[in-house]
Amino acid sequence: MEFSRSVFDAIQAGRARSFCQQGARQGDTNGRDRAGRRPDGNGIRLFSDAAGVRVTLIERNRVGTGATVASFGNVRRTGRCLPQLPLAHRSRAIWGAAEKLLGRDVEFRATGHLRLIFEQESLVGMHAFAEAARPWGLDIEELGPNELAQRFPGLGPGAIGASFSPKDGCGNPRLISPAFAAVASKLGAAIVEEAGDARVEKTAAGFRVVTARGDYAAECLLNTAGAWGARFAAQFGEHVPLVARGPQMGVTEPLPHRVLPVVGIWTRMPGQNGYLRQVERGNIVFGGATERVHVPVGPGHAKADPARLPGQLRAIARLLPAIARVAIIRTWSGCGGYVADDLPVIGRSATTPGLFHAFGFCGHGFQLGPGVGNAMAEMIVTGTCETPLEYFRIDRFAQPA
Repeated sequence: MEFSRSVFDAIQAGRARSFCQQGARQGDTNGRDRAGRRPDGNGIRLFSDAAGVRVTLIERNRVGTGATVASFGNVRRTGRCLPQLPLAHRSRAIWGAAEKLLGRDVEFRATGHLRLIFEQESLVGMHAFAEAARPWGLDIEELGPNELAQRFPGLGPGAIGASFSPKDGCGNPRLISPAFAAVASKLGAAIVEEAGDARVEKTAAGFRVVTARGDYAAECLLNTAGAWGARFAAQFGEHVPLVARGPQMGVTEPLPHRVLPVVGIWTRMPGQNGYLRQVERGNIVFGGATERVHVPVGPGHAKADPARLPGQLRAIARLLPAIARVAIIRTWSGCGGYVADDLPVIGRSATTPGLFHAFGFCGHGFQLGPGVGNAMAEMIVTGTCETPLEYFRIDRFAQPA
């Protein structure tokens, strides 16, 4: 990963040649503007800055208040669509270097990712994934019921087995976006917060982004607007079947720390795909196992549905029976973009030179975010990307002529 290494070296040495102009005038074509609200938006800003490109991030609200902060914080590769694995590997390398890169602890912990298996059909599915993922560079361990009980007592007592990915883990959603933003700002990035709903115009020199905080011009535009990304793409004749949905999340009272890995499940049964992790302070964060709530994309405010909590907890208790006896202190949701084929949109525009997209991560973007930012910076700065992204092209939805 030559681009990544050179960028990391520049950040560590403080040699990055980054310049920015807040309120850049029309005709200033050396900048790079984009709208984004996830680690991929903050990541593109950081890695582009370090590569010597002037960068402006236009933020609808404030950094760290979008979908990322509402997420579970899972840094996993197990169970992903296979073409996502090269990008997930690239991102995992950045997660592993995050504390050194960002100069602060974002609570990334490689605690491992454990996925429990309760049905024979799920065991067959796990075997198929493990075999198919191996050529893509992912090896996972298989645990039988006895080894599972010995290594992870109290988890999935009825399970017939599990998979374990020891190098995966979790991070703190509240810390990662502000950390990327802080380093990018030190490198000279312009960060425009509370810009409201932006309007994008194509110009002879590139793009103009019209916001409540002023107008910004740039040669290139990267659309990382999450659940709003399809709206921006449609302005340039690119239509993506995307809906706004919110996962239902919750957290328990603090408990003695007993659960080290992130815990999930191999299943195709509706309402059973729960997941959980215990943070170092003792609280258990959980999600899944219930239908995602509808989110009006205009305001973008997602609300957890209390009526779904009892059924959700019954499914989570299959993974960790002890959770049935503890208090739930908070529930929440967040607005995310879900594409019809459950794959993100990443790469160049198929209609407009200088326009790039990275949105619609379907609830899987927390792990991918740093790698996406790094990959898009490479594509914009060098014109190519060493990580294959063709599976995520926006024109996969284009109607044949």
